[in-house]
Amino acid sequence: MELMKAIRSRRSIGKVKPDAVDHELIEQIIEAGIWAPNHHLTEPWRFIVMTGEGRRRLGNAYAEIAAESIDLALSGVELSQQYDKHVAKAYRAPVVITVAVSPSSDSRVPLIEEIASVHAAIQNMLLTAHSLGLGAIWRTGAPTYHPTMHKAFDLRATEQVSGFIYIGYPDMMTPAVNRTNFREKTVWLT
Repeated sequence: MELMKAIRSRRSIGKVKPDAVDHELIEQIIEAGIWAPNHHLTEPWRFIVMTGEGRRRLGNAYAEIAAESIDLALSGVELSQQYDKHVAKAYRAPVVITVAVSPSSDSRVPLIEEIASVHAAIQNMLLTAHSLGLGAIWRTGAPTYHPTMHKAFDLRATEQVSGFIYIGYPDMMTPAVNRTNFREKTVWLT
């Protein structure tokens, strides 16, 4: 797929088929991630690939985080249903990749640059998934940054989750999206 076509046609695909995704395709997606720009070549990323029951780790973390705000007046059955609902979030795609920032100890590189590099890696991964005919969505939100999620993936104290890439074969129409013309967002200084 030609690059500009991939950039313009890639969309977040939140509904995918349960069909397994070939291991080799997932490796291609991760390899694309490691080619992202990174200051002083620190390579500040970690990838945790979850398939099958491996996704339960993520699901349990979602449920534990949600349990902190669940109404304790709910019955045991209702609590169980709430727990299961949050666990199910991890099973929305056959493959989920946790992407974490693993900053270097190089004092010349500010943390914000390490985070930016990991976000660039995620974009490479999303574009590669799209070019391979896969649907993908980068999911974040408050649970992503919660200490329970940090613990669930055995991250070191300096590491942090940047998000989860859900991947599978699309099971929805690609949404149409319009963008503001770049000229409206651009200032030229000459």
